[in-house]
Amino acid sequence: MFIGRQQELATLNRLYASDKFEFAVIYGHRRVGKTALISHFIKDKPAIYFMGVESNAKQNLDNFSHNIMEFATGININTAFKSFQDSLEYVFQLSMSKRIILAIDEYPYVARASRSLASTLQMLIDKYKDTSKLMLILCGSSMSYMEDHVLAYKAPLYGRRTAQLKIHPFSFAEVCSYLTNFSPIDKAIAYGMVGGTPQYLLQLNDKLSIEENIKNIFLNPNSSLFEEPENLLKQEVREASLYNAIITAIATGSSRLSEISSKVGEDSNVCASYLKNLLALGIVKRETPYGEKISRKSIYAISDNMFRFWYRFIPANISLISRGAQELAYKRIEPFLADYMGMVFEDICQQYLWQLLLNNNAPIDFTDLGRWWGADKQLHKQTEIDIMAIQDKDTALFGECKWTNEKVDVSVLELLQHRSSLFNYSQTVLYIFSKSGFTKGCQQAASQSGNVKLVTYNEILQTLLA
Repeated sequence: MFIGRQQELATLNRLYASDKFEFAVIYGHRRVGKTALISHFIKDKPAIYFMGVESNAKQNLDNFSHNIMEFATGININTAFKSFQDSLEYVFQLSMSKRIILAIDEYPYVARASRSLASTLQMLIDKYKDTSKLMLILCGSSMSYMEDHVLAYKAPLYGRRTAQLKIHPFSFAEVCSYLTNFSPIDKAIAYGMVGGTPQYLLQLNDKLSIEENIKNIFLNPNSSLFEEPENLLKQEVREASLYNAIITAIATGSSRLSEISSKVGEDSNVCASYLKNLLALGIVKRETPYGEKISRKSIYAISDNMFRFWYRFIPANISLISRGAQELAYKRIEPFLADYMGMVFEDICQQYLWQLLLNNNAPIDFTDLGRWWGADKQLHKQTEIDIMAIQDKDTALFGECKWTNEKVDVSVLELLQHRSSLFNYSQTVLYIFSKSGFTKGCQQAASQSGNVKLVTYNEILQTLLA
Protein backbone atom coordinates (compact mmCIF):
# COMPACT_ATOMS: atom_id res chain seq x y z
CA MET A 1 0.00 0.00 0.00
CA PHE A 2 1.39 3.40 -1.02
CA ILE A 3 0.53 6.21 1.41
CA GLY A 4 1.46 9.87 1.72
CA ARG A 5 4.03 11.70 -0.41
CA GLN A 6 1.31 13.78 -2.08
CA GLN A 7 3.45 16.91 -2.20
CA GLU A 8 6.40 15.03 -3.69
CA LEU A 9 4.20 13.32 -6.28
CA ALA A 10 2.63 16.66 -7.21
CA THR A 11 6.11 18.12 -7.79
CA LEU A 12 7.20 15.19 -9.95
CA ASN A 13 3.98 15.23 -11.97
CA ARG A 14 4.32 18.97 -12.54
CA LEU A 15 7.83 18.44 -13.89
CA TYR A 16 6.64 15.59 -16.09
CA ALA A 17 3.79 17.69 -17.50
CA SER A 18 6.17 20.42 -18.71
CA ASP A 19 7.21 18.14 -21.63
CA LYS A 20 10.69 19.69 -21.65
CA PHE A 21 13.99 18.69 -20.08
CA GLU A 22 13.71 18.37 -16.32
CA PHE A 23 16.24 17.19 -13.75
CA ALA A 24 15.07 16.18 -10.29
CA VAL A 25 17.37 15.18 -7.44
CA ILE A 26 15.79 12.89 -4.84
CA TYR A 27 17.67 12.07 -1.66
CA GLY A 28 17.07 10.88 1.89
CA HIS A 29 18.13 8.27 4.40
CA ARG A 30 17.91 4.56 3.69
CA ARG A 31 14.51 2.88 4.07
CA VAL A 32 12.66 6.22 3.91
CA GLY A 33 10.73 5.31 0.76
CA LYS A 34 12.60 6.97 -2.11
CA THR A 35 12.44 3.93 -4.40
CA ALA A 36 8.75 3.40 -3.59
CA LEU A 37 8.07 7.04 -4.51
CA ILE A 38 9.90 6.72 -7.84
CA SER A 39 8.21 3.40 -8.64
CA HIS A 40 4.78 4.83 -7.90
CA PHE A 41 5.49 7.91 -10.01
CA ILE A 42 6.74 6.06 -13.11
CA LYS A 43 4.39 3.06 -13.04
CA ASP A 44 2.16 4.29 -15.90
CA LYS A 45 4.78 6.34 -17.74
CA PRO A 46 7.49 5.56 -20.32
CA ALA A 47 10.49 5.17 -18.07
CA ILE A 48 13.93 3.62 -17.82
CA TYR A 49 14.60 2.67 -14.21
CA PHE A 50 18.14 1.72 -13.22
CA MET A 51 19.31 0.74 -9.73
CA GLY A 52 23.04 1.24 -9.20
CA VAL A 53 24.94 -1.46 -7.35
CA GLU A 54 28.00 -1.24 -5.12
CA SER A 55 30.33 -2.74 -7.71
CA ASN A 56 32.69 -1.61 -10.46
CA ALA A 57 31.92 0.62 -13.42
CA LYS A 58 31.64 -2.28 -15.90
CA GLN A 59 28.91 -4.09 -14.00
CA ASN A 60 26.91 -0.91 -13.56
CA LEU A 61 27.35 -0.04 -17.24
CA ASP A 62 26.25 -3.55 -18.29
CA ASN A 63 23.15 -3.33 -16.09
CA PHE A 64 22.37 0.19 -17.30
CA SER A 65 22.76 -0.87 -20.95
CA HIS A 66 20.41 -3.81 -20.39
CA ASN A 67 17.72 -1.54 -18.92
CA ILE A 68 18.02 0.93 -21.79
CA MET A 69 17.83 -1.68 -24.54
CA GLU A 70 14.92 -3.47 -22.90
CA PHE A 71 13.03 -0.16 -22.84
CA ALA A 72 13.99 0.73 -26.42
CA THR A 73 13.30 -2.66 -28.02
CA GLY A 74 10.97 -4.43 -25.63
CA ILE A 75 13.33 -7.40 -25.82
CA ASN A 76 15.51 -8.80 -23.05
CA ILE A 77 18.91 -8.60 -24.76
CA ASN A 78 22.42 -8.42 -23.38
CA THR A 79 23.87 -5.56 -25.43
CA ALA A 80 26.31 -3.27 -23.65
CA PHE A 81 27.31 0.26 -24.60
CA LYS A 82 31.01 1.07 -24.72
CA SER A 83 30.74 3.85 -22.13
CA PHE A 84 28.30 5.74 -19.94
CA GLN A 85 28.61 8.65 -22.34
CA ASP A 86 27.40 6.48 -25.25
CA SER A 87 24.54 5.04 -23.20
CA LEU A 88 23.36 8.40 -21.87
CA GLU A 89 23.66 10.06 -25.27
CA TYR A 90 21.47 7.30 -26.70
CA VAL A 91 18.81 8.05 -24.06
CA PHE A 92 18.97 11.78 -24.73
CA GLN A 93 18.50 11.14 -28.44
CA LEU A 94 15.56 8.82 -27.75
CA SER A 95 13.92 11.64 -25.83
CA MET A 96 14.18 14.17 -28.65
CA SER A 97 10.75 13.26 -29.99
CA LYS A 98 8.95 11.78 -26.97
CA ARG A 99 8.72 12.17 -23.21
CA ILE A 100 10.95 9.67 -21.39
CA ILE A 101 11.88 9.36 -17.72
CA LEU A 102 15.36 8.16 -16.81
CA ALA A 103 15.58 7.32 -13.11
CA ILE A 104 19.01 6.38 -11.76
CA ASP A 105 18.53 5.04 -8.23
CA GLU A 106 21.46 4.78 -5.80
CA TYR A 107 23.37 7.17 -8.05
CA PRO A 108 26.32 7.43 -5.60
CA TYR A 109 27.21 3.75 -6.20
CA VAL A 110 27.46 4.40 -9.94
CA ALA A 111 29.23 7.74 -9.67
CA ARG A 112 31.85 6.48 -7.22
CA ALA A 113 32.71 3.62 -9.58
CA SER A 114 32.78 5.88 -12.65
CA ARG A 115 34.48 9.12 -11.61
CA SER A 116 33.71 10.94 -14.86
CA LEU A 117 29.96 10.26 -14.77
CA ALA A 118 28.98 13.58 -13.23
CA SER A 119 31.02 15.54 -15.79
CA THR A 120 29.55 13.43 -18.60
CA LEU A 121 26.03 14.18 -17.39
CA GLN A 122 26.90 17.87 -17.15
CA MET A 123 28.16 17.92 -20.73
CA LEU A 124 25.13 16.06 -22.12
CA ILE A 125 22.62 18.15 -20.16
CA ASP A 126 24.21 21.34 -21.51
CA LYS A 127 24.14 19.87 -25.01
CA TYR A 128 20.55 18.62 -25.05
CA LYS A 129 18.60 20.62 -22.42
CA ASP A 130 16.97 22.90 -24.98
CA THR A 131 15.85 20.13 -27.35
CA SER A 132 15.37 17.07 -25.14
CA LYS A 133 12.12 15.90 -23.53
CA LEU A 134 14.00 13.77 -21.02
CA MET A 135 13.01 13.84 -17.36
CA LEU A 136 16.14 12.83 -15.46
CA ILE A 137 15.93 11.65 -11.85
CA LEU A 138 19.04 11.03 -9.76
CA CYS A 139 18.34 9.39 -6.42
CA GLY A 140 20.65 8.52 -3.54
CA SER A 141 20.72 7.36 0.07
CA SER A 142 24.19 8.69 0.87
CA MET A 143 23.19 12.10 2.18
CA SER A 144 26.75 13.42 2.30
CA TYR A 145 27.49 12.32 -1.27
CA MET A 146 24.28 13.79 -2.71
CA GLU A 147 24.80 17.08 -0.88
CA ASP A 148 28.53 17.37 -1.63
CA HIS A 149 28.75 15.90 -5.15
CA VAL A 150 25.35 16.66 -6.70
CA LEU A 151 23.82 19.67 -4.94
CA ALA A 152 26.90 21.59 -3.80
CA TYR A 153 28.12 24.73 -5.56
CA LYS A 154 31.39 23.11 -6.68
CA ALA A 155 29.74 19.93 -7.99
CA PRO A 156 29.70 19.46 -11.81
CA LEU A 157 25.90 19.15 -11.83
CA TYR A 158 25.31 22.31 -9.80
CA GLY A 159 22.79 24.62 -11.45
CA ARG A 160 21.40 21.93 -13.77
CA ARG A 161 18.67 20.54 -11.52
CA THR A 162 15.15 21.90 -11.85
CA ALA A 163 13.94 20.41 -8.55
CA GLN A 164 15.32 18.71 -5.47
CA LEU A 165 13.28 16.57 -3.10
CA LYS A 166 14.63 15.63 0.31
CA ILE A 167 12.50 12.72 1.46
CA HIS A 168 11.71 12.75 5.18
CA PRO A 169 10.11 10.05 7.33
CA PHE A 170 6.32 10.16 7.62
CA SER A 171 4.71 12.48 10.14
CA PHE A 172 2.79 11.06 13.09
CA ALA A 173 -0.50 11.77 11.27
CA GLU A 174 0.66 9.77 8.23
CA VAL A 175 1.75 6.92 10.49
CA CYS A 176 -1.71 6.91 12.10
CA SER A 177 -3.38 6.67 8.68
CA TYR A 178 -1.40 3.48 8.06
CA LEU A 179 -1.88 1.87 11.49
CA THR A 180 -5.67 1.96 11.42
CA ASN A 181 -6.32 -0.94 13.80
CA PHE A 182 -4.23 0.31 16.73
CA SER A 183 -5.86 2.19 19.59
CA PRO A 184 -4.96 5.90 19.83
CA ILE A 185 -2.45 5.24 22.61
CA ASP A 186 -0.89 2.30 20.75
CA LYS A 187 -0.47 4.47 17.64
CA ALA A 188 1.73 6.84 19.62
CA ILE A 189 3.77 4.01 21.12
CA ALA A 190 4.18 2.41 17.68
CA TYR A 191 5.41 5.75 16.34
CA GLY A 192 7.84 5.87 19.25
CA MET A 193 9.09 2.38 18.36
CA VAL A 194 9.71 2.70 14.62
CA GLY A 195 9.19 6.38 13.76
CA GLY A 196 7.97 7.34 10.32
CA THR A 197 10.32 5.28 8.16
CA PRO A 198 8.10 3.29 5.76
CA GLN A 199 10.26 0.16 5.71
CA TYR A 200 10.09 -0.06 9.49
CA LEU A 201 6.36 0.60 9.59
CA LEU A 202 5.87 -2.45 7.39
CA GLN A 203 7.22 -4.62 10.20
CA LEU A 204 4.35 -3.62 12.50
CA ASN A 205 1.16 -5.65 12.75
CA ASP A 206 -1.61 -3.37 13.99
CA LYS A 207 -3.85 -6.37 14.69
CA LEU A 208 -1.50 -7.44 17.49
CA SER A 209 -0.77 -5.71 20.79
CA ILE A 210 2.20 -3.40 21.31
CA GLU A 211 3.74 -6.03 23.56
CA GLU A 212 3.51 -8.67 20.83
CA ASN A 213 4.96 -6.25 18.26
CA ILE A 214 7.92 -5.42 20.49
CA LYS A 215 8.58 -9.12 20.99
CA ASN A 216 8.22 -9.93 17.28
CA ILE A 217 10.26 -7.00 15.96
CA PHE A 218 12.89 -6.18 18.57
CA LEU A 219 13.17 -9.26 20.79
CA ASN A 220 13.30 -11.83 18.01
CA PRO A 221 16.82 -12.57 16.69
CA ASN A 222 15.28 -13.64 13.38
CA SER A 223 13.36 -10.42 12.68
CA SER A 224 14.51 -8.09 9.91
CA LEU A 225 15.00 -5.21 12.35
CA PHE A 226 16.92 -7.11 15.03
CA GLU A 227 20.31 -6.15 13.58
CA GLU A 228 19.13 -3.28 11.35
CA PRO A 229 20.77 -0.33 13.15
CA GLU A 230 24.13 -2.05 13.46
CA ASN A 231 24.03 -3.25 9.85
CA LEU A 232 23.20 0.24 8.54
CA LEU A 233 26.00 1.67 10.63
CA LYS A 234 28.50 -0.85 9.24
CA GLN A 235 27.58 0.29 5.72
CA GLU A 236 28.52 3.87 6.56
CA VAL A 237 31.52 3.63 8.92
CA ARG A 238 34.61 1.47 9.34
CA GLU A 239 34.90 1.09 13.12
CA ALA A 240 31.33 0.48 14.23
CA SER A 241 32.08 -0.54 17.83
CA LEU A 242 32.77 2.94 19.22
CA TYR A 243 29.93 4.41 17.18
CA ASN A 244 27.61 1.82 18.73
CA ALA A 245 28.85 2.72 22.20
CA ILE A 246 28.31 6.44 21.60
CA ILE A 247 24.79 5.96 20.25
CA THR A 248 23.92 3.64 23.17
CA ALA A 249 25.23 6.26 25.62
CA ILE A 250 23.00 8.92 24.07
CA ALA A 251 19.98 6.60 23.98
CA THR A 252 20.37 5.79 27.67
CA GLY A 253 20.52 9.38 28.85
CA SER A 254 24.01 10.79 28.23
CA SER A 255 23.34 13.89 26.16
CA ARG A 256 26.34 16.18 26.74
CA LEU A 257 29.77 15.55 25.24
CA SER A 258 31.37 15.17 28.67
CA GLU A 259 28.73 12.64 29.73
CA ILE A 260 29.08 10.65 26.50
CA SER A 261 32.88 10.66 26.80
CA SER A 262 32.70 9.42 30.40
CA LYS A 263 30.12 6.75 29.55
CA VAL A 264 32.12 5.22 26.69
CA GLY A 265 35.52 5.71 28.33
CA GLU A 266 37.10 7.71 25.51
CA ASP A 267 38.70 11.14 25.30
CA SER A 268 36.20 13.91 24.53
CA ASN A 269 38.14 14.92 21.40
CA VAL A 270 37.80 11.39 20.04
CA CYS A 271 34.07 11.33 20.84
CA ALA A 272 33.62 14.75 19.22
CA SER A 273 35.12 13.42 15.98
CA TYR A 274 32.83 10.40 15.97
CA LEU A 275 29.81 12.54 16.81
CA LYS A 276 30.64 14.79 13.85
CA ASN A 277 30.35 11.75 11.56
CA LEU A 278 27.07 10.66 13.20
CA LEU A 279 25.71 14.16 12.67
CA ALA A 280 26.68 14.02 8.98
CA LEU A 281 24.94 10.65 8.65
CA GLY A 282 21.79 12.06 10.24
CA ILE A 283 21.74 9.40 12.97
CA VAL A 284 22.41 11.94 15.70
CA LYS A 285 21.32 15.57 15.97
CA ARG A 286 22.78 18.44 18.00
CA GLU A 287 20.33 20.61 19.90
CA THR A 288 20.82 23.98 21.55
CA PRO A 289 18.38 25.69 23.91
CA TYR A 290 15.64 27.40 21.91
CA GLY A 291 16.69 30.86 20.81
CA GLU A 292 20.42 30.21 21.22
CA LYS A 293 22.20 29.53 17.92
CA ILE A 294 25.62 28.83 19.42
CA SER A 295 25.76 27.52 22.94
CA ARG A 296 28.05 25.55 25.22
CA LYS A 297 24.87 23.99 26.53
CA SER A 298 24.45 21.93 23.34
CA ILE A 299 23.24 18.37 23.77
CA TYR A 300 23.04 15.36 21.45
CA ALA A 301 19.99 13.25 20.68
CA ILE A 302 19.18 10.38 18.34
CA SER A 303 17.24 11.57 15.28
CA ASP A 304 15.29 8.42 14.39
CA ASN A 305 12.79 6.78 16.73
CA MET A 306 13.66 3.24 15.67
CA PHE A 307 17.34 3.83 16.32
CA ARG A 308 16.53 5.49 19.64
CA PHE A 309 14.24 2.64 20.75
CA TRP A 310 16.68 -0.04 19.62
CA TYR A 311 19.74 1.47 21.29
CA ARG A 312 17.76 2.30 24.42
CA PHE A 313 16.55 -1.24 25.04
CA ILE A 314 18.27 -3.89 22.90
CA PRO A 315 22.02 -3.74 23.75
CA ALA A 316 21.29 -4.02 27.49
CA ASN A 317 19.13 -7.09 26.89
CA ILE A 318 21.03 -8.73 24.05
CA SER A 319 22.12 -11.75 26.11
CA LEU A 320 18.55 -12.52 27.15
CA ILE A 321 17.24 -12.06 23.61
CA SER A 322 19.93 -14.31 22.13
CA ARG A 323 18.88 -17.04 24.55
CA GLY A 324 15.24 -16.77 23.54
CA ALA A 325 14.11 -15.19 26.83
CA GLN A 326 11.61 -12.82 25.20
CA GLU A 327 9.29 -12.67 28.18
CA LEU A 328 12.04 -11.76 30.63
CA ALA A 329 13.50 -9.18 28.22
CA TYR A 330 10.10 -7.56 27.77
CA LYS A 331 9.52 -7.44 31.55
CA ARG A 332 12.74 -5.47 31.84
CA ILE A 333 11.74 -3.06 29.07
CA GLU A 334 8.06 -2.46 29.88
CA PRO A 335 8.54 -0.37 33.09
CA PHE A 336 10.60 2.18 31.15
CA LEU A 337 8.27 2.64 28.16
CA ALA A 338 6.33 5.55 29.69
CA ASP A 339 9.55 7.44 30.41
CA TYR A 340 10.82 6.66 26.89
CA MET A 341 7.58 8.04 25.43
CA GLY A 342 8.09 11.45 27.04
CA MET A 343 10.32 12.75 24.24
CA VAL A 344 8.13 11.09 21.61
CA PHE A 345 5.08 12.87 23.01
CA GLU A 346 6.94 16.19 22.87
CA ASP A 347 7.54 15.57 19.16
CA ILE A 348 3.83 14.78 18.61
CA CYS A 349 2.82 17.95 20.48
CA GLN A 350 5.15 20.01 18.31
CA GLN A 351 3.55 18.51 15.20
CA TYR A 352 0.15 19.51 16.64
CA LEU A 353 1.26 23.13 17.07
CA TRP A 354 2.66 23.22 13.54
CA GLN A 355 -0.69 21.94 12.27
CA LEU A 356 -2.49 24.72 14.17
CA LEU A 357 -0.20 27.23 12.46
CA LEU A 358 -0.90 25.74 9.02
CA ASN A 359 -4.63 25.84 9.79
CA ASN A 360 -4.36 29.50 10.85
CA ASN A 361 -5.47 28.50 14.36
CA ALA A 362 -2.21 29.02 16.25
CA PRO A 363 -2.39 31.56 19.11
CA ILE A 364 0.94 33.10 18.06
CA ASP A 365 2.64 33.44 14.69
CA PHE A 366 5.87 31.53 15.30
CA THR A 367 8.56 30.51 12.81
CA ASP A 368 10.17 27.75 14.86
CA LEU A 369 9.64 25.50 17.88
CA GLY A 370 12.09 23.92 20.26
CA ARG A 371 13.08 22.89 23.75
CA TRP A 372 14.76 25.24 26.20
CA TRP A 373 16.98 24.47 29.16
CA GLY A 374 19.09 26.64 31.38
CA ALA A 375 19.43 28.29 34.78
CA ASP A 376 16.45 29.21 36.95
CA LYS A 377 17.96 32.26 38.63
CA GLN A 378 15.02 32.55 40.99
CA LEU A 379 15.32 29.03 42.41
CA HIS A 380 19.09 28.74 41.75
CA LYS A 381 18.89 25.47 39.84
CA GLN A 382 18.75 24.11 36.31
CA THR A 383 15.37 23.81 34.62
CA GLU A 384 13.85 23.05 31.22
CA ILE A 385 10.80 23.82 29.10
CA ASP A 386 9.43 21.13 26.78
CA ILE A 387 8.25 23.48 24.03
CA MET A 388 8.98 27.13 23.39
CA ALA A 389 8.15 29.42 20.48
CA ILE A 390 8.55 33.16 19.94
CA GLN A 391 6.46 35.51 17.81
CA ASP A 392 8.33 38.75 18.57
CA LYS A 393 10.13 40.47 21.46
CA ASP A 394 6.87 40.73 23.40
CA THR A 395 5.05 37.45 22.66
CA ALA A 396 5.97 33.81 23.31
CA LEU A 397 4.49 30.35 23.78
CA PHE A 398 5.53 27.86 26.48
CA GLY A 399 4.45 24.23 26.60
CA GLU A 400 4.62 21.26 28.97
CA CYS A 401 4.00 17.68 27.80
CA LYS A 402 2.92 14.89 30.18
CA TRP A 403 2.74 11.27 29.00
CA THR A 404 1.47 9.72 32.24
CA ASN A 405 -1.54 7.69 33.34
CA GLU A 406 -2.45 10.31 35.96
CA LYS A 407 -4.39 13.47 35.22
CA VAL A 408 -2.29 16.61 35.22
CA ASP A 409 -2.69 18.61 38.43
CA VAL A 410 -2.56 22.35 39.04
CA SER A 411 1.03 22.06 40.28
CA VAL A 412 2.18 21.40 36.70
CA LEU A 413 0.45 24.58 35.54
CA GLU A 414 1.98 26.60 38.38
CA LEU A 415 5.45 25.31 37.52
CA LEU A 416 5.00 26.24 33.84
CA GLN A 417 3.79 29.71 34.86
CA HIS A 418 6.92 30.08 36.97
CA ARG A 419 9.22 28.93 34.16
CA SER A 420 7.61 31.33 31.69
CA SER A 421 8.31 34.17 34.14
CA LEU A 422 12.05 33.56 33.69
CA PHE A 423 11.71 35.43 30.38
CA ASN A 424 10.68 39.03 29.78
CA TYR A 425 7.64 38.55 27.56
CA SER A 426 4.63 40.76 28.23
CA GLN A 427 2.26 38.36 26.44
CA THR A 428 2.49 34.60 26.91
CA VAL A 429 0.42 31.60 25.89
CA LEU A 430 0.83 28.47 28.00
CA TYR A 431 0.04 25.01 26.65
CA ILE A 432 -0.19 21.87 28.73
CA PHE A 433 -0.54 18.61 26.81
CA SER A 434 -1.71 15.51 28.64
CA LYS A 435 -2.11 11.86 27.73
CA SER A 436 -4.76 11.33 30.44
CA GLY A 437 -6.53 14.66 30.92
CA PHE A 438 -6.58 17.22 33.73
CA THR A 439 -7.86 17.50 37.28
CA LYS A 440 -10.74 19.87 38.05
CA GLY A 441 -8.34 22.09 39.99
CA CYS A 442 -6.07 22.40 36.95
CA GLN A 443 -9.02 23.14 34.68
CA GLN A 444 -10.31 25.85 37.04
CA ALA A 445 -6.89 27.50 37.36
CA ALA A 446 -6.43 27.43 33.58
CA SER A 447 -9.84 29.03 33.07
CA GLN A 448 -9.05 31.80 35.54
CA SER A 449 -5.64 32.51 34.02
CA GLY A 450 -7.01 33.31 30.57
CA ASN A 451 -3.77 32.51 28.73
CA VAL A 452 -3.64 28.75 29.37
CA LYS A 453 -4.72 26.06 26.91
CA LEU A 454 -5.19 22.47 28.13
CA VAL A 455 -4.99 19.89 25.35
CA THR A 456 -5.57 16.15 25.70
CA TYR A 457 -3.90 13.54 23.52
CA ASN A 458 -7.26 12.72 21.92
CA GLU A 459 -7.69 16.39 20.95
CA ILE A 460 -4.22 16.32 19.38
CA LEU A 461 -5.24 13.30 17.30
CA GLN A 462 -8.47 14.95 16.17
CA THR A 463 -6.54 17.98 14.89
CA LEU A 464 -3.76 16.00 13.22
CA LEU A 465 -6.14 13.55 11.52
CA ALA A 466 -8.77 16.09 10.46
